[in-house]
Amino acid sequence: MWVHNHASELHVNRDRIAVMGESAGGGLAAGLTLLARDRDLMPKLAKQILIYPMLDDRICTDYTGGLCFFDLDDAITAWAAYLGKEMGTDRVSPYAAPARARTVSGLPRLYLECPQLDILLLENLRYLQMFVDAKVPTEFHLLEGLPHGFISLAPTAMVSETAIRTRIRAMTTF
Repeated sequence: MWVHNHASELHVNRDRIAVMGESAGGGLAAGLTLLARDRDLMPKLAKQILIYPMLDDRICTDYTGGLCFFDLDDAITAWAAYLGKEMGTDRVSPYAAPARARTVSGLPRLYLECPQLDILLLENLRYLQMFVDAKVPTEFHLLEGLPHGFISLAPTAMVSETAIRTRIRAMTTF
């Protein structure tokens, strides 16, 4: 919202502001879009780009059979550090855990990317379904056979370079 409020001095087109985040940062970006919508930020954010975001503190199980690089213990640790004793309770705000949002209507178009071997995949798919149901324009990429944070593990691999190019396109087309 700071960028939005200082757009003229930053020489930024307020109609083309997007938010982007990866992992926990993706959850923060998603929460920011909810907050911007609920506070009637005008003009509205143009796009949200979420890369395997952490969206739901109500942790499920590891459906990958232990193949996740970022595992259930890591997710619990991250959510507990962020939310403390509130984690998993009804007192958690959807701005902190965006999967708790009652509706995604009125949110900007969504680009969502998630690797197949990511403990966050199921919550990402549930969040994506909310956008589909609300008829918010979406673009989804399921990255087969890859773990959470795969680019940091193999930054020069062809699959990493392809993902980076796809993200750049998402950042520049809206």
